Amino acid sequence: MGLLTIIRKNRRKEREMRILFLGLDNAGKTTILKRLNGEDIMAVSPTLGFNIKTFVHEGYTLNIWDVGGQRTLRPYWRNYFEQTDAIVWVVDSGDRLRMEDCKQELHTLLQEDRLAGASLLVFANKQDIRGAMASAEIRTALDLDGIKSHQWSIMSCSAVTGHNILEGINWVVEDVAGRIYYGATSGSAPILAQPPPLAQQFTA
Repeated sequence: MGLLTIIRKNRRKEREMRILFLGLDNAGKTTILKRLNGEDIMAVSPTLGFNIKTFVHEGYTLNIWDVGGQRTLRPYWRNYFEQTDAIVWVVDSGDRLRMEDCKQELHTLLQEDRLAGASLLVFANKQDIRGAMASAEIRTALDLDGIKSHQWSIMSCSAVTGHNILEGINWVVEDVAGRIYYGATSGSAPILAQPPPLAQQFTA
């Protein structure tokens, strides 16, 4: 029995997923997690280290690590890469001035060997703010179509209103399950080599 088979059997028995929330500071990572967990989103302070949230969704235990995105903290992101099943990259859709910085950090991140194969969801957050970039603009600005090493998807959302937050987590769980648990979620769709066109997949 090969090592990969053994690992997959163990993971299937555990039915756990490790999800890493990353992105630049002030993107809304912690607010999204609070929204998911039913907590008060009005009392959110910058994450200077990391937060861990664990809850059950679709029969899986999700261990979500929310790591601070300040420039001084980014070199320490690598301390959290081990056994990561999915990356949720949160983008402040209204922060046009730092979109190039956001792109560079994301593409550098995806070169890490320990994140090889991890599912990638890009949350285009803060769509409730006037002047926010649409998902299609962010897809181009971050050069998501140039990512060939990871299965990815992008979804517009709002941590304040809750729009598309749960839908995004559903995609992550389905995609990870399709790789690790042989599509063990109920009604899981076939995993695509690349996501379909944005207009067909998600609407802003």
